[in-house]
Amino acid sequence: MSLPRAYLPIEVEGPRGSLVVLEGVSGIGKSTLAEALTQRLRATGLHTLPLPHSGWSSAVNSRLRSLPQFAFYLSGVLHASDSIRLGRSLGPVVADRYVSSVIACHAAVHEVEVEAVTELLAPFRPYLEIPTHTFYLHCSESALRQRMEGKQDMKRDDTDLVAVPGRLARLLANFEKVAASDSSAVLVDTDNRTPDDLADWISAHLEAQDA
Repeated sequence: MSLPRAYLPIEVEGPRGSLVVLEGVSGIGKSTLAEALTQRLRATGLHTLPLPHSGWSSAVNSRLRSLPQFAFYLSGVLHASDSIRLGRSLGPVVADRYVSSVIACHAAVHEVEVEAVTELLAPFRPYLEIPTHTFYLHCSESALRQRMEGKQDMKRDDTDLVAVPGRLARLLANFEKVAASDSSAVLVDTDNRTPDDLADWISAHLEAQDA
């Protein structure tokens, strides 16, 4: 679909920094790793959903049905893309979640196929910034449950992940599907690796790719 001029993303001139995205289930350590990478790369850090959307998500999830919820998260990722576009004009950007999370999480919560959500989002792809690298973080279920116990900012989505039967399995399977069709995907096993270990590995990977 060709977007009308009023809906086109802003044009940013000059060199563009890389876009590094961290994906994976809640509690796996994305936020801690994103903070470490932001400092190491001297990057702009961003969380999807950004403000103001992040302040509305609880009410949206509890009051809206599945399609309006999708529209809300689509709006959030479009807004995130605007922020990423501006951030890349200054240097690298590290995003804690991005498009893959919108697809995988929405499909898992509402028990719809990943392909259906991907198709729903497809007309808006031209607006979205394309990641340079998307690191999909994975760990064993036992390690994830242990990390969730130490998570400080637990939300209902986090507790539902392990409390709702089948949700964790669906979400893990969804991320695998999304990663399989993502040309920027890099799979990362986080078991027995500290955030500093992972930041070292990802930094080295980025340096090798840029060499």
